[in-house]
Amino acid sequence: MNSTQKEISYQTSNTYETLNSLTDKTKNIWFVCHGMGFLSRYFLRYFESLNKEENFIIAPQAPSKYYLPPKMRHVGASWLTKENTQLEMENIIRYFDGLFKQEKLPPQSNFIVLGFSQGVSVALRYLAKREISCDQIIIHSGKIPHELKPLDFEHLPQSTKVLLIYGNQDEYLDAPQIEIEINRAKSLFGDRLEIYPFEGGHEINMNLVSELAGE
Repeated sequence: MNSTQKEISYQTSNTYETLNSLTDKTKNIWFVCHGMGFLSRYFLRYFESLNKEENFIIAPQAPSKYYLPPKMRHVGASWLTKENTQLEMENIIRYFDGLFKQEKLPPQSNFIVLGFSQGVSVALRYLAKREISCDQIIIHSGKIPHELKPLDFEHLPQSTKVLLIYGNQDEYLDAPQIEIEINRAKSLFGDRLEIYPFEGGHEINMNLVSELAGE
């Protein structure tokens, strides 16, 4: 087959979800990237236990929707695949840019970036590409992109905490893979990295997240 892949640019739209209100009582602003198979409105349910006055949560929506097996009735979404990863990530970066431009977040709030599962890859790539400063990075049950280097995170303040959280029975991260992710995280973030395993599988541990975030 003598085919040629070509590329075009066009304008598109996407949704995102927020939880609670951004007021002068807000202490923490969360930017939370869901895992594969989620929709952002359902992912936000994990954060309903946080203090409503003090926490404002933003959940971007992965753009690629699909029906979830086996019954193919419910809808999930995916951020990236190995197909045209760099191009798709550029689209996501522009989407995140637009989201932050629209929200006009105050700089004085404590800014927490959390990626769960597949959401780890887009969260870390965005922080690196746009040199975003934040107070905490939570890497929860996901894989760190191979191309990221320590130089990509030199812009972070020294006070930034980086938390690596994973379940010790995660069906997607066996012991050898977890060791790889720990070593990767250490190479990127050095002494600021804190590692927190928990008893459980591939699930978000909000009790631990809340505790580590000071809730």
